[in-house]
Amino acid sequence: MSTNYILNIQNWQPKNNHQVKIINQIVEMIGLEEKYIFGRPRKYDLRSLLKLTLFAYSKGIFSSRQISELAEENLPARWLTKNSFPSYRTVCRFRISDEAENLISKCMNQLTKYLRKNNYIDDVSFIDGTKILANANKYSFVWRKNIIRFDKLNREAIIKLLHDMNDVKYVGELPDDSDISTSELDEIIIHLENCLADLNDQIKQNKKLSPNPHKQKRRKLKAIKRKLRFRKCKQIEYQKSNKIFSNRNSYSKTDHDATFMRIKEDPMLNGQLKPAYNLQIATSGQFITNFDIYQNPTDTRTLIPFLNKQIKNNSLGKYIVADAGYGSESNYRFIEDKLTNNIPLIPYGTMLKEQSRKWKSDDRKVMNWYYNAQDDYYLDPNGVRFNFNAYCKRTDKHQFTRDFKEYEAEKYDINQNINSNALTKSGNNRKIRINYAWEYFKNKQKELLLAPKTNDIYEKRKIDVESVFGRLKASLRFNRFSVRGIERVKRETGFAMMALNIRKLMTRVINFILLYTKTGFTLNFKRKSCFLGDLCHRPFLLLSFRYI
Repeated sequence: MSTNYILNIQNWQPKNNHQVKIINQIVEMIGLEEKYIFGRPRKYDLRSLLKLTLFAYSKGIFSSRQISELAEENLPARWLTKNSFPSYRTVCRFRISDEAENLISKCMNQLTKYLRKNNYIDDVSFIDGTKILANANKYSFVWRKNIIRFDKLNREAIIKLLHDMNDVKYVGELPDDSDISTSELDEIIIHLENCLADLNDQIKQNKKLSPNPHKQKRRKLKAIKRKLRFRKCKQIEYQKSNKIFSNRNSYSKTDHDATFMRIKEDPMLNGQLKPAYNLQIATSGQFITNFDIYQNPTDTRTLIPFLNKQIKNNSLGKYIVADAGYGSESNYRFIEDKLTNNIPLIPYGTMLKEQSRKWKSDDRKVMNWYYNAQDDYYLDPNGVRFNFNAYCKRTDKHQFTRDFKEYEAEKYDINQNINSNALTKSGNNRKIRINYAWEYFKNKQKELLLAPKTNDIYEKRKIDVESVFGRLKASLRFNRFSVRGIERVKRETGFAMMALNIRKLMTRVINFILLYTKTGFTLNFKRKSCFLGDLCHRPFLLLSFRYI
């Protein structure tokens, strides 16, 4: 290779509308201070590693070895890293480090502020979620119900062994309950070892005795001791599993933070559960303003913590738009009580069905019955009157309490005869329970979503947030994480989200340039150091036009 060719490579500069320009200026906006108190200094600059990783993710490259090869073989990547070639181990350590998480968070916040300042995003937060496969084996599942069942069987086996010991009369009375701790098992095993030592001494004193009853007792105690040790190991294993679950129903043996979920990528079409994470994102103008990773498969319970995170990062818009999977009383009540300045546009699950003719003509639905507000009673289509009976509450497994009003049917009619329509099949009085708080939130959402202004905002949800998932999975092919553990998964997700934002910003720039070149304008860049995202909304500051 000639010297001139090497010099040309080293002096290579990207075009003004190149993607690496945007990446470079986004990272340079971060106020990064590297202070070392202990340890040796870094060989590579954190900014260079961040620029390289973002560029690789925007190209759909997620492997550390391939990122290292990209830094050596790709000219734009070499321009970002200033002709430095980090090894794959360096890239791998950087991607899972705490510093990478802080840098990505700063990048996301800086970019969101810039987009909002220049009207790239509006005051609407579109929220949705998707499942992404974890870096775990497919058949490494551990189920909570099975662990509970096996733990119960293991404790029953321990009690049976202790009963066998009691028959031998080497221990005292057994505990009344079957909840035996590991420390108590250790004491029993130590007691067995002492008993076996005494038996060995007695056998040595009577070597010629045959048959020797002490040998028979020793054989039985050895078998019990071996089985107790095995049951103790199983008990410790089940205790560890219960700690890993932490309000989940399953986890993977190869990635304990992953939960088995149903995902859309189902080539067998059998609804197989696979280890995955629940990715929640908030978008505006098809830019990602915030994201988070959750372990529970349902979207309903992810809304409140996700909204709290957006409030902390100051990225939540006035309108909160989500699909029916987020419509629950707990979510509506949180927004009503805590976020008084925000307007939720979240339909509930049966909203569309309630608008149908079939639903409105169904006599089994209480909403279609006659209600007398003055005397507080319901009247069903058969003429059965339901009078107010009592107030009641119901608390679910997530400790959320709902308030109900209970109405009971009148058993006797006007002639004091038993009304068969007022009884259940078992002969008890029919009862209905009405949740007026839930009905209030349903009516409020129905009014908002049927209003022209808010309905236009909600109709943009699929265009805004669903297209982001399409670019993530179809364009970038980010269908599976390459790291394990929820903290590392969040860091890798941050790189993917920033890469999507950079690609979207680059698309805006290219579309702007194509628009003006097709309409007969030529572009002359005045300031090469400008941020290229300004091209979309402030071209008059950066460009001069000459009509052809």
